[in-house]
Amino acid sequence: MTGAAATAALLPFAAAPSAGAATAARAGTSTAPAFLHGVASGDPLPDGILLWTRITPSPDAVPGSGLGPDVQVSWQVAEDTGFARVVASGTVTASAAGDHTVKADVRGLRPGTGYFFRFTVTGGEGEIHSPAGRTRTAPAADARTSGLRFGVVSCANWESGHFSAYRHLAARRDLDAVLHLGDYLYEYASGTYPAAKYVVRPHEPRHEIVTLADYRTRHGRYKTDPDLQALHAALPVIAIWDDHELADNAWSDGAGNHTPGAEGEWKDRVTAAKKAYFEWMPVRPSVEGTTYRRLRFGRLADLHLLDLRSFRSQQVKSGSGAVDDPSRTLTGRAQLDWLKDGLAASDTTWRLVGNPVMMSPVAFGAMPAHLLKPLAKLLGLPGEGIAANTDQWDGYTHDRRELLAHLTGRGIRDTVFLTGDIHMAWANDVPENAATYPLSRSAATEFVVTSVTADNLDDTLHVLPHTVSLPAVAAIKAANRHVKWVDMDSHGYGVLDITAERAQMDYYVLSDKRDPKATSSWARSYRTVSGSQRVERVKAPVR
Repeated sequence: MTGAAATAALLPFAAAPSAGAATAARAGTSTAPAFLHGVASGDPLPDGILLWTRITPSPDAVPGSGLGPDVQVSWQVAEDTGFARVVASGTVTASAAGDHTVKADVRGLRPGTGYFFRFTVTGGEGEIHSPAGRTRTAPAADARTSGLRFGVVSCANWESGHFSAYRHLAARRDLDAVLHLGDYLYEYASGTYPAAKYVVRPHEPRHEIVTLADYRTRHGRYKTDPDLQALHAALPVIAIWDDHELADNAWSDGAGNHTPGAEGEWKDRVTAAKKAYFEWMPVRPSVEGTTYRRLRFGRLADLHLLDLRSFRSQQVKSGSGAVDDPSRTLTGRAQLDWLKDGLAASDTTWRLVGNPVMMSPVAFGAMPAHLLKPLAKLLGLPGEGIAANTDQWDGYTHDRRELLAHLTGRGIRDTVFLTGDIHMAWANDVPENAATYPLSRSAATEFVVTSVTADNLDDTLHVLPHTVSLPAVAAIKAANRHVKWVDMDSHGYGVLDITAERAQMDYYVLSDKRDPKATSSWARSYRTVSGSQRVERVKAPVR
């Protein structure tokens, strides 16, 4: 290892190239090693960053194959694009046991600083360099940071469309990082979601992913997408998982989309899914097998990242009084205590919570019959329309009450939940008591981003956006006075801009998720002013 000011903990992880990558490798005339899955960085610290890549050492070393020789992979971090001013470097071994993915946890860097990085292998044709990536460290822990700006995304289903949202975020030069709130990939068999006739591009493998080789292959397929590669090469990504990285409606001992026996034991499947995830993603596991962890961005904000799948009790049927059972948990006791302690101890202006499923309570109220069934299907509700989504915090009300009471009882202000999962955009106050709101207090605020591609209401109904969904939006807002805005039909991303005075979410939408050249446009903005605990509409995005 070189660089007096920098050290690195080198973490080899296994991962496998996708079928698309395999095709590219086989199509080439050279058998030299190749970087077919791009580069990535993540989890920025004031003095460091986590770097990732995957090397394909031979044409047969495709994702999940277990084939291919060990390869020494070198990495460099530099101050310039030409890598003349290298500040840290090292070497790690990529092996079939780790599916030829590698990570370098680089330390000793300067806070709040942009860097360039790349990987190198030596083959029969000499040195082979990966694409170069850009990354950025977090501000110093005590820095009086004037502002932060994050891209915010969730729910990217390969078969539903193209990842244009990632391309538009990668093209920006004003972001510090991108926060991915889960459902980075989907586990379904091809033609399951959406139906085969609506598939834009097929999954690989075509069957539902269950084994370690399956999950590696699916991850590899995703990382051949040019827009996804562009995002990872341009910005550090801070990621947590939701259910589809494992299986739909996952809980601690199973999943809605898992059949014991026919698909093996859940513990084996979830172990495989998590192993592949940590192999393929630029993520530091904070505790073995989980993604909950905390990052700090100067005195301006800390970010508490949740794992709401590994420890939760099984979902109950909607309408069941068991949603209030104090023995049931969404977070698990240890994680909830960790979150409460972290929020109470925080000395930053803003407390951000990366939250995979919606915190705000939602009642769906009176709704036209022709919308009830498709909306129920989309949200995981029963067909008869009982108004609760028990996969969200609504299904675990004791955990929510305890957390919100902690916020109000300890006088913890300026907590913002950043949420994905639901394939819709929302701007919400988070009431301590929804039934008496707005006479009762708002304990926090919540910004929910829509999906990158995964189907929402207009996709499910196969109608034009913002037509038949409008009565459903009106019904939800009428029944939930803390909900300030809902968009049930768009796809896109958010940009969260934070200053000491306010946190603002700008919502951007895509012209057509099925078009690989889709354009992006600003839709709406909402902000919460420091000390207010409420969201309000803003007439323009932050420039």
